[in-house]
Amino acid sequence: MLVPEMLKYTEEHEWVAVNGDIATVGITDYAQGELGDVVFIELPQTNTSLNQMDAFGTIEAVKAVSDLFAPVSGTVIEVNSKLNNAPEFVNKDPYGDGWMIKIKMNAAAELNNLLTAEAYKNKIK
Repeated sequence: MLVPEMLKYTEEHEWVAVNGDIATVGITDYAQGELGDVVFIELPQTNTSLNQMDAFGTIEAVKAVSDLFAPVSGTVIEVNSKLNNAPEFVNKDPYGDGWMIKIKMNAAAELNNLLTAEAYKNKIK
């Protein structure tokens, strides 16, 4: 189970990578494994405003449909359009090509509400 150290995590299994005030968001390797083969992802439009832990979309897999939650507040500035035609990237490369949205953060302090890699590893044990 891959849990990159440099990322932050939600209790609901999203990850966030931060570069300046831009947060890139996806679901964890653990989450994609639990869901099984991803067949469809519904993501928000750019310029959508989100509050921390708002549902921003859904992910549909063979086993289940789940909501996706925003790890931070801000405005969606980019959506991974590759997932429209190839949702399997979430299974193949959840921390790379399987990213979902990029958010321009309103409050970087919200990152303190998220789990560290170590805390996330303990959660999924």
